[in-house]
Formats: sequence, structure tokens, C-alpha cells
Amino acid sequence: MHYKKTGLIAALLATVSATAVHAQEAVQDEGLGGDIIVTSQKFEQKLRDVPITITAVTQEQMKRLGVDDLDELSNYVPGLNIQEQSANNPGIVIRGITSDSGSAQQAARVTLYYNGVDISRSRGAYQAIYDVDRIEVVKGPQATLFGTASTIGAVSIISARPKPGVSGELTAGYGNYNAYLVGGHLNVGNDVIAARVAGEFKKRDGYVENLSPTQDDLYAQNQLGLRASVRYTPTPALTVDLIGTYDRQRNSGTPFISKRFATSQGPGNPFGAANLSGSPLSRQVFGKDKLGLTRDVYDVNLTARYDLGDGWSFTTVNGYRKFDSLEVFDADGSAAWWLEFAEGAYGAQLSHESRFAYVGDHVRTSFGWNVFHENNRQEVPFSTEEGIYLQCAANLIPALGCVSATGVVTAAQATSILTKGAATQIPYSSIFTNKGINDQYSMFGEVTWMPVHQLEVTAGIRALIEQRKSGYVSIAPNSVLSKAPLIPGQVTTKGTLWSQDSFQAFLPRFNVLYRLNDAVNLYATISKGRRSPVVNQTATTTGIIPEETVWNYEGGVKLSSGMFAGSLGVYYQKYRNFQISRTVTDANDPSGRPVGSSITESAGTAGNLGFEAEGQLRPTNWLTLFANGGYIDGGIDKTKANGIYAGNRFRLQPRVQWAAGLTVDAPVGNGIRVFATPSVTYRSKIYFEIPNKEAISQGPVTLVNVKAGMRFAEGRYEIAGFVRNAANEKYLLDAGNTGGGFNDPTYIPAEPRFYGVQLTGRF
Repeated sequence: MHYKKTGLIAALLATVSATAVHAQEAVQDEGLGGDIIVTSQKFEQKLRDVPITITAVTQEQMKRLGVDDLDELSNYVPGLNIQEQSANNPGIVIRGITSDSGSAQQAARVTLYYNGVDISRSRGAYQAIYDVDRIEVVKGPQATLFGTASTIGAVSIISARPKPGVSGELTAGYGNYNAYLVGGHLNVGNDVIAARVAGEFKKRDGYVENLSPTQDDLYAQNQLGLRASVRYTPTPALTVDLIGTYDRQRNSGTPFISKRFATSQGPGNPFGAANLSGSPLSRQVFGKDKLGLTRDVYDVNLTARYDLGDGWSFTTVNGYRKFDSLEVFDADGSAAWWLEFAEGAYGAQLSHESRFAYVGDHVRTSFGWNVFHENNRQEVPFSTEEGIYLQCAANLIPALGCVSATGVVTAAQATSILTKGAATQIPYSSIFTNKGINDQYSMFGEVTWMPVHQLEVTAGIRALIEQRKSGYVSIAPNSVLSKAPLIPGQVTTKGTLWSQDSFQAFLPRFNVLYRLNDAVNLYATISKGRRSPVVNQTATTTGIIPEETVWNYEGGVKLSSGMFAGSLGVYYQKYRNFQISRTVTDANDPSGRPVGSSITESAGTAGNLGFEAEGQLRPTNWLTLFANGGYIDGGIDKTKANGIYAGNRFRLQPRVQWAAGLTVDAPVGNGIRVFATPSVTYRSKIYFEIPNKEAISQGPVTLVNVKAGMRFAEGRYEIAGFVRNAANEKYLLDAGNTGGGFNDPTYIPAEPRFYGVQLTGRF
């Protein structure tokens, strides 16, 4: 396989190089990375002048790479990994720290921002990235900039704004697995008022065959995104943006595949066919007949900026976001009616922030306040057949088993045997729900002093008060056969149990930027991050999981000179009360949560040491080479006090990751250009869970991607082809999952080779 990959890479590079010799004139581009304008510090700055570690990717860069989703983008950003198990369950990882819990009681630790508003609540966070201006990935705690949820960093998505004039773009594409794509935008307006409408529709068949006669193939995609924007500029001093966004998913089931149970095609194989049949009572218990996701997200944003004069400005950002999702999944990874679950996640969020800012010759400052309210709940209903459950979980009848070597559900006979023929099926269902009502009030401010052109010194702090209220309710009837609830630890609460508490914190950051010369900037930063405490309400216990705090120390260099732009950053982080999420596997677990549920608790202290580097070289007008990489040595401290977690590596985080490639964009005459961007990404071994287990891990993964094509009529028309995972690498997207809590870990295969063609027209 190594030689096949090497040969494929060489062939791609040779093809591109051969194309490049036809170059006759310069390509227009947004410039080298150091000249990209970003707003991560709430001021417009060149990327190289920001004294923190940040990666900015423009829409044009994403188009060249063939990136059209957040998880694909993360392959090209050092220190960032995004695992999209489903649109309802994305895992966002920055420098080894994961934010993917669906519990309404828990706070995020990686902020996902959309047009200046925190959308980090896991089940409402997924955001399609069509028609964006850029995406900024900020590393390290940035509480004064992105709020308390940015414990270790933030991903900020900025959509394209309306502008004067009439313009538009339409893209249509088709690919393997019967994949369709239609997307684009229309912009109309003048200097006073302008409007922009954008959208994207993606549909694709499932890439995992499902042998079940009652269900669809798995991991099919059916997604729609729509955005309408209006910009009103009645005077040069005032700009008002109103943005409405709708995101919809109707995707088929997630392929949780068990290695333990065979199908009619042979032993359980994560990269083979599955047989996930779901619950025969899915409509009655879950409200949905088939496995898969139904999700709707509504988002409204109102931003206004007013130039007060004499260097002062006032900005207010206001957002409302509502999400409703229902995902039905087969957690046992087999045809057995054993571990059939759904997750309903429902929430609403309100956000308001106002900020005054001043820019002078020697001082730059900003200060303001933020109010954030959210009301969320997560419902998890469960369906099974009692005899099948008891037989598959405990093997009560040794000779019977659960699923035979030919894929037959032999456990379906258990109820008849255990009741001596009195019953053949005894359906069982239960449900538990966690709720969270959280309010946060904060004030923030920072000041940058510039005594000379070469030096900038920044200090800032955010003071916050949180009020967190958690609820829990469960209905768990006794089983006819076992005389107790089937899921160990689950009990009926007879109503919602509530608990609440309030918390305060002060989160500082300090930065220094020194311009060594016109080409080289040095920077250093110290900042504190915090993940909110958890008011942990269960059916039987109430308690507080302490706040997680991290001190972040980093420094680096940014360079932009001539044909080269790049950066190098080194960081060290120290955690206290490091919060981890794990799956309950024991009915006597001290958390009080049912078997199979996910909980968060403190793993003690942890540390993180690493570096990140990015570079871009442009030796000619038609050729750009790029590379980036990162190394991280992070995990739970190996001390006795950290118990079972001591010495474990962070989950979902490779020690090494890198990406490299090149872009050719060359004219060949008569208004025609050819372009190509081949790239290679690499990720070393990762563990999917803490405590780490070799069986729940994925070895190194190397992916080869390419996008290439031609533009006509001075760029107004384009035809392009793309290949992702060109070598058809077989690797796991995730492992363990809910089934792992019942000693039946399941495995999810990652995307296979995808390829297709796209046609684009612009005016």
C-alpha cells in the first residue's frame, strides 16, 4: 500500500508539473498567508500581526483544496481535528481537547462561533460552510475574545457579506455513490442597501451496505443549507447586518458495526456490510420508523457597528439559535432487537454582546459585556425485546448464543424458552432525559499599548457569573422476566429532579508582539481557560464536578517576506480538574448514571506540550506550495492521584499530523486557465476513548486528495474534477460508542474514495 500511495502522489505531481509549463501570465490571488485580514481580536489585522497562534482559511483556499465540510478542513489545520460522527454529533478537537458531549448539563470547551455568536452546544453546533468569507481557527484560551467556552481555542466561521453590485455563482456536481450537489449565491445591492442569498443542497447514497430488509443503506446524506443576508449602510459611520440561516439534515443511519456479531456475509467487519434492523416498534417508541437523523437548525443574527469618531466605535452582536434533532441508532451493531436507542436534542440559545473599541497611535482598547442564555434537553429513549436483551447481555442459555455465525438472531428464541412457551416476545422500553438551563453574564476588557512601532503589549480579563440549573427525569419500568429495569442503574424518578448553583471566575490573557523587522514578528502569550463546572443531577445523586482550568504558555514567530509566508508556535498547557467523558459500563458506577450513558468527571491533572508550523512558498506567479504540521505530547499526568486515568493520552488527538501540497493555476491562452491542487494529509495513531484501549484505537492514516480543472471566459465558467481519499484508505472514524458500555464496542468506517465532477458559472 505504501508503494501504491507513493506512486499515486508522484503521478499527480508529475501531471501538475507538466500542466504548469504552459503558464504565460500571472494569476491573481489574495496574497500570501501573512496578508490575510482577520478579525479574531475584534479589529481588522493582518494575520502576521496577531500575537496568538491562529490559522485562517479563505473561501478561495477551500475551493482550491476541494474542501466543503468542517471535518475535511481540519485535515489542513495543525492542532485541529474534527470528527463528524453525524451532523448531530460532531467532535471538535483543538490541541487534544475534545468537545462533543450531548448532555444538556455540560458546557463546551471548544467554542464554535458563527458570525460572532457562540453556537458551541454540541447538538446544535454543526454548520455547513458554503459561501463563507473565511474560517479562523484560534488556538489557546481566548476568554476575552470568544468567551468562557473557548477553554482551549475557537473556530470562527464568518459568512460572506452582501456588497454593492450584482453578482452570482452557481455550482452543480455529480459523483460516485449517486452524489448530487447544487449550491451558489446571488448578490444585489448598492452602497446603501445590499442583499445576498446563498444555499447548498447535498445528497448522496449510503456508502455502507445495510443487509436489513427494513432499513436503508447507512451514512447516506441529505442536507440543505440556506442563508439570507441584508447589509444596510445609511451613512459611512453605520453598518447593520441581518443574517438568517436554516440548516437541515435528513441523513440515514450511522453504521455502528459490531465485530462480535456476524452477518449473512460473514464475521463482523467494520469495512464490510452491516445488518442494522433497528426496533420493530421504532415509530411508537422513538417517533421515527427508520434509523437516521432528522435535524433542523434556525439561526438569526443582528450585528451593528457605529463609528463614533476620534478612533472610537461601538459594535453590538445579537443572536438567536434553535435546534431540534432526533437521531435513531442501532447501538449493538447487529440484526438483534437488543440495544435500540434514539437521541432527541432540543435547545434554544440567546446571545447579546456589546463592545466599545478605540484605535489610536499608541493605544488600542476594547471593553464591553455579554449575556448568554440557553435552555436545552437531551432525551434518550430505549427499545428492546426482553429475552433478546437478557440473552445477548448475559448469555442465560449458553447453547443459544445471541447471533449465529450465519447472522441469524438465535436470541429471538430466548423469551419462549424462558417462559416455557407462554410468550414469544415481550417488548420493553424506557427513557431518560437530562436538562440544562444556563445563564451567563460577563464583562470584559483589554488594552494594547504600542510605545513604539516595533512593540505591542496587551493585557485583558473577562469577569463572569454563571447560573447553572440541571434536571433529570427517567421512566424505567420493571422487566417482566428480570423483575427490575433492564438497563442497570436506570430507575424511575417520578418527575424531574432539579439542582442548581452559581459560579464566578476571572479569566486573563497577556500578549506581546515584537516586530523584529518588516518581515519577522515575534509573539508570546499567557492565558487562562476554563470549562464551566457541571451541576451533575442524576436519578439518584446530586453533585458538582469542579471547573476545569488551564494555563496556556506559548510563543512563536511569524514571517512574511517575498515569496514565503509562515509561522512557528510552541506551547505548554497545564490543566487542573481535567474533565473527561466516558461511557458507564457498571451498574454500580459511583456516578449513579445508567449503563451505556455518557458521563463527565474529573480525571485530575493533565499537561500538554507541542508545536505547530505552517508555510507557504510562491516561487512563480502560477505555482504555490504549502505545508503545515503539528506535534503534541499531551495526556493525563502519570500520578497515583489520577487513578485509572493516569498516563492516558488525550482522545482523538494524534501525536503528529501534517499536510502538504501545491496549487498550479496557469493560463493557456484564449481566456482559458488550468488549475490543480494535489495534497497529502497524515495523522498518526489516535485513541477514541479514555482510558485508552488498543482495541478502541486507529493507527496512522494517510490521505491523498486532488482537485483539478479548467476555467473559461476569463473565469466565468469552470469545470473541475475531484478525488478525496484517492488511495481508498480504509480506516475508522470512531470506535467504542454506546455499545461499548454493554461490552459490545462498535466501529464506524470512515469515508471511502469519493470522486466527482463540478460545473460552475459566475457573473
